Amino acid sequence: MDFIDIIEYVVLGIIQGFTEPLPISSSGHLLIFKNLFNLTALKDLNFEIITNFGSLLAVLFLYRKKILKIIKDFFLYFKGKEEKYYNNFKYGMLIIIGTIPAGILGLLFKDKIELISENVKYVGIALLVTALALFIVKSINGKKDDKDITYKDALKVGLFQAVALLPGISRSGATLTGALLCNIKKSKALDFSFMLYIPISLATMLLGVTDLVSTPNIKEYILPYFLAFIASAVVTYFSLKLFIDLVKKNKLIYFVIYCLIVGVLVILFL
Repeated sequence: MDFIDIIEYVVLGIIQGFTEPLPISSSGHLLIFKNLFNLTALKDLNFEIITNFGSLLAVLFLYRKKILKIIKDFFLYFKGKEEKYYNNFKYGMLIIIGTIPAGILGLLFKDKIELISENVKYVGIALLVTALALFIVKSINGKKDDKDITYKDALKVGLFQAVALLPGISRSGATLTGALLCNIKKSKALDFSFMLYIPISLATMLLGVTDLVSTPNIKEYILPYFLAFIASAVVTYFSLKLFIDLVKKNKLIYFVIYCLIVGVLVILFL
């Protein structure tokens, strides 16, 4: 692998890391780049596994205190049923319930989703759908706090996440839309969106580990994989902080405009 190939891995790791937490679809952008450029990294099935793991670690780091508290209280409540641990126990259950739809539909329709993923025109249409969804909820700020989210709400948001299995439909955009339509406060909706991202991303990584370790001549890829992983992790961290800040400032319209423009361009020219 030459120097140019390594640079490709780094640049695409940056792109994946930047787009992963934003409501503009990282998988959609990688497919767009695949159609525009003949890049080595985009032909590598392990690339998304590596960069998604980097993004996952960035999300885990940013939400580490909340995650550790949920896990600790979940098992303490499960053990002793003490009321002071109930809210985080319930939140843990909400995450489990919200993860189920994407898990089931992903397994049932994996082949069909992969078939759709070959057509970049679908990405353009999906970006327009994402733009419409974000436009509908851009001014909504619900009243529900974490403790007020119901199991029915979690299932609804989980169904929105399942729709985001399609390339071009942003996962963060879909889950944020679903949560806001459930009348959840915007900041809490964003938190719940990324809590649902963690088990899905972890499952995707674990399923891909077998393919990764069985890659022929994997020693040749250690450096580009490592650099793409670091690039994705670092950029995801700052991209997510940017997204949180923009959501707090009610600036979802930026992403509406972006998805609208890119979606139209993809449909017309790719």
